[in-house]
Amino acid sequence: MSSTRTKYFNQLDEIDSNLGRFAAQTAEDVRSLAQALAGDASVAQDVLDNGTTGRRLRGSIEDACLDAMLLQQPVAGDLRFLTGTFRMVSDLAHIDAKASDVAELAQSLPTEVVANLGDHLKFASERVATMVEDAVEAFRTSDVDKAHGVFTMDDDIDDVYLAAEGVVIDLIKASETRAKYLPELLMVAKYFERMGDDAVRIADWAIFRATGTRERAVETEAE
Repeated sequence: MSSTRTKYFNQLDEIDSNLGRFAAQTAEDVRSLAQALAGDASVAQDVLDNGTTGRRLRGSIEDACLDAMLLQQPVAGDLRFLTGTFRMVSDLAHIDAKASDVAELAQSLPTEVVANLGDHLKFASERVATMVEDAVEAFRTSDVDKAHGVFTMDDDIDDVYLAAEGVVIDLIKASETRAKYLPELLMVAKYFERMGDDAVRIADWAIFRATGTRERAVETEAE
């Protein structure tokens, strides 16, 4: 095997490894939001600080994908891997950015206000983190069934947002809590819903890698 091809395969392995690292960091940030929202200020700050690592990983992955596509002329499966990776890291970055936004909100929202949606938000943070992990794993292994599982889990996140919306509306009507914080509280739930949508897009790229087509392309790109 020529040194050029060896370098190319090593480059693909490095892209895959960095993708796994980016996904793991993003999922950890999302999962940590449950603690941050429960009042752990140090965890909230950790999520914010991790944004630098995420941006660095995204840039490294995108640069490597472009280099491989432009200089190595990949075909078939390798091209789908590189194209999909280049596109999906932006979805990972969007999730990490939303996690940072939630961490910022966690620093200002009183814990007694957050407690009104405590169980909903704890469930959402764990479920979205799992969606991120499963979506990227589905992409890395070309596992269509696992990708479909992510689509199914997104229904749970949609249900959580609708339930949270109902709770906040009732609180506003009853004036039983500090009303000025309620819009921000509902915004937190909305962020989780949007993170779930980003995870669905990643799962759709997993299907693209495996089959060459995307099942949710029209639906997700219209959002």
